[in-house]
Amino acid sequence: MKDNRYIINARIINEGEIFKGNIYISEGIIEKIEKFENIDPVQEISDDVDIIDAKGQFLIPGVIDDQVHFREPGLAHKADIYSESKAAVAGGITSFMEMPNTIPNTLTQELLENKYKIASEKSLANYSFYMGASNDNLEEILKTNPRNVCGVKVFMGASTGNMLVDNIDTLNQIFSKSKLLVATHCEDENTIQTNVEIFKEKYGENVPIEAHPLIRSDKACYKSSSLAVSLAKIYNTRLHVLHLSTAKEMELFDNTIPLENKRITSEVCVHHLWFNSTDYSKYGTRIKWNPAIKSRNDQEKLFEALLENKLDIIATDHAPHTIEEKNNTYFKVPSGGPLVQHSLLAMLDFYHRDKISLVKIVEKMCHAPAICFQVEKRGFIRKGYWADFVLVDVNAKTEVNNSNILYKCGWSPFEGHTFNSAITHTFVNGNLVYENGKFDESVKGQRLLFER
Repeated sequence: MKDNRYIINARIINEGEIFKGNIYISEGIIEKIEKFENIDPVQEISDDVDIIDAKGQFLIPGVIDDQVHFREPGLAHKADIYSESKAAVAGGITSFMEMPNTIPNTLTQELLENKYKIASEKSLANYSFYMGASNDNLEEILKTNPRNVCGVKVFMGASTGNMLVDNIDTLNQIFSKSKLLVATHCEDENTIQTNVEIFKEKYGENVPIEAHPLIRSDKACYKSSSLAVSLAKIYNTRLHVLHLSTAKEMELFDNTIPLENKRITSEVCVHHLWFNSTDYSKYGTRIKWNPAIKSRNDQEKLFEALLENKLDIIATDHAPHTIEEKNNTYFKVPSGGPLVQHSLLAMLDFYHRDKISLVKIVEKMCHAPAICFQVEKRGFIRKGYWADFVLVDVNAKTEVNNSNILYKCGWSPFEGHTFNSAITHTFVNGNLVYENGKFDESVKGQRLLFER
């Protein structure tokens, strides 16, 4: 493996610009960015430099996905850090932040560091892991080092195991004392359970999947997210609200403040932009997510809010389950689905439909996560930064089928769809980890650090 690389003839998308240029990488770091009106021939390159000609392709910073569930430890029959990081890299994701509802739940420093150890041995992408919150682990939360942990995850709605934080005193303590970014899943559990009883009375155990957005309703989402925002305003908490799904919630977020100055930030996931409630009849329980996919109006208003910067980040909430688990009745089927391999491709399809620009995609998937989480030396193409890159061919096709799905669960909600772009190369810390379907697994990703 060569330590030095020269990517030439690229169309580089970075910080609001698209320009032609070359990038020189030395020992994993961006050493030189050459910007040209017209690319000149490269001359006098030494033999120890790996030259990659990106002619006709766009080069973007590696995608940073701030919300994934890679299921390890405890649920490895669905997914593990190796399999899902491999799928992520193939999808242009070079860094991920993984959630704490594994088994056991990540509620202590010891359990948190165990996940970092696993990732250091197995992950092809860079990684960070959230500290989990429960009603009774405040001391463990406060021990967490903001420098090397992305944040604390608070489930303010039904979740896994002991991770529903529904004690208002505990929430006040977390919001007032946490030195970490507080990331929240916002759905009001009492509202959901009231709706469950209404639909059980009508349908018994055979509730149709179309009822999902009515059970986990826009009112349940708004009641919880508005509580999180109000607490953050009281305590000046650094709050990040995950996977927003309703038009109503958009009124809670500000687009008049520069992103780097926001104390309250927001996220939308690819599936809430791609699907709406009319799709339940086609996809059934495969598109059962929490929060639920909601109406076409919600979908459209989310996209508007994204373009208007009320929504700051595009993520996946990648949450695989086996197809056997997903082929079940409403109350038995788990929520979530696999997305990391195809999230960038999905957003590029929106570009092909003239719904979003390439610059905006890079802003929301690469730059904004780095800014929101204060990720050190990633998310941008800058001299001195780590060389996390993706090469994209917007004139190629990618068909999703059984032969090329990399998730351990073996299925995708996009199965049978042909995307109008292809990811050809992914570089992680300067290493060419993925190239046209082939992987170099000899070097693993790094633990993310944060400038806090």
